[in-house]
Amino acid sequence: MSRVRADEEEYWHSSKFRAFTFDDEDDELSQLKESKRAVNSLRDIVDDDDDDLERVSWSGEPVGSISWSIKETASGSTSSLDGRDSSLQKGSSSYAALPKQASSYSLSSLFKGRNKLSSFQSLSDALTDTGVKNCAPELRRPKAEYKDYSSDWSPKDTVRRMQRGKVCSLERFRSLQDKLVLLDEAVAGHDGNVITAVLIFLKRTLRREILFRELEVRQVALCHLIHFLRETGEQKFLLDLLRFLDRTEEVALSQYREHLNIQDVEKRREFLKGCIGLPFSAEDTSHIQDHYTLLERQIIIEANDRHLEMAGQSELFRKYPRKASILNMPLVTTLFYSCFYHYTEAEGMFSSPTNLKKTFKIPDKQYVLTALAARAKLRAWGDVDALLTTKNWLGYTKKKAPIGFHRVVEILQRNNAPVQVLQEYVRLVEDVETRLNLATKYKCHDVVIETYRDLKDRVQLTAYKCKVERGSAEEEKIQSILSNMVRNACSFFQTHSSVTAVD
Repeated sequence: MSRVRADEEEYWHSSKFRAFTFDDEDDELSQLKESKRAVNSLRDIVDDDDDDLERVSWSGEPVGSISWSIKETASGSTSSLDGRDSSLQKGSSSYAALPKQASSYSLSSLFKGRNKLSSFQSLSDALTDTGVKNCAPELRRPKAEYKDYSSDWSPKDTVRRMQRGKVCSLERFRSLQDKLVLLDEAVAGHDGNVITAVLIFLKRTLRREILFRELEVRQVALCHLIHFLRETGEQKFLLDLLRFLDRTEEVALSQYREHLNIQDVEKRREFLKGCIGLPFSAEDTSHIQDHYTLLERQIIIEANDRHLEMAGQSELFRKYPRKASILNMPLVTTLFYSCFYHYTEAEGMFSSPTNLKKTFKIPDKQYVLTALAARAKLRAWGDVDALLTTKNWLGYTKKKAPIGFHRVVEILQRNNAPVQVLQEYVRLVEDVETRLNLATKYKCHDVVIETYRDLKDRVQLTAYKCKVERGSAEEEKIQSILSNMVRNACSFFQTHSSVTAVD
């Protein structure tokens, strides 16, 4: 027994490792505690958010942390390294194996910046050293990331996670009942994106008859699916759904929309001709008929005008070349084109504006507005005057504008009409305030002067006299009106005074 005790005493005195004492403040254990405190202060640098996979050693240090890695590296110089290495590999196969050679860094010198050879080394160099990096464990992904795929979420929890933007697999919902519950939960969540995602899943995993039957009693989901099919252009699936729901008019309108995808004019005309017989309402049927008739007219007008333009036989086409084809244009655009290039043609011609007005029952306001814009653009002021002139049954002529003369003035001014033309139509504005505003804005001085004269407003006339050019005809006109007002006032007072004296 004494021999064994003597061997132990000799080991502790000869080994570089000393026995633990409470009095020794400079031993390796105190340095270890100091290193642990330094490592804990560096937690913000290390990306270690995996709380679910954190393991704790007997000393209370997290397995996989920097302090644990450094401690294991420092203990590599002991004779029991091989045994610890094999046990560590048995405990966890995901961590990297420790190197067999002894580390050249002590625990304290790693954080103080010095190695065993007393050469200076910084903390960043120590942490990026190859030997230390090989000993650092490979961190696993958090378990929470795997819950999206492996956990058995209920339909309600699945919808909530989808609303938060989490990735959820819907393949686990295999039965029809589970799929319908999932759809109901999505609708109850009032999130259109989630509803659409669930509908796409049901569309892919259910037969059409079953899906249509279940959606028939779920109107919110049905509206989402119809909108989705229209946006994605799945026309065949949409038509099958509408036929199942017995929505014949919607089926007809969906088929009618197909003409937008037909580029060839002749094929589009034939397609529209076939759409006339679809089960539309009476009002929609008349619109389809008008569309077909308009396209026929456009084809005829386009062929004739292209021939005239290429032959150079029309002065109007030479002076104002066409910028685009008339094909597939709206009715109002076609009317403007006709008023611009074919205004004087007889009513019997397909390109005549009056023929278009009569055929498509264009209202007077729309016709006057379009024709006025076309003729004003050509600066054909005589046509503008004729357009706004009407004759009664006694033969008297009168200016009439269904759109109002204030709009006539605005259209003419946009097309740079001369002041004389503008003044003629500003005078026809009935509202006095509107007339004065338009006349002042567009510098129709005669209209302003005449309006103030009719109002017998000497103050406004005097103020407006300062706005006109000095020595101009307008200033003389204002001065003459003011003089007449004074003369008339004096004669009125004289007459009134003589009548009073006689009495």
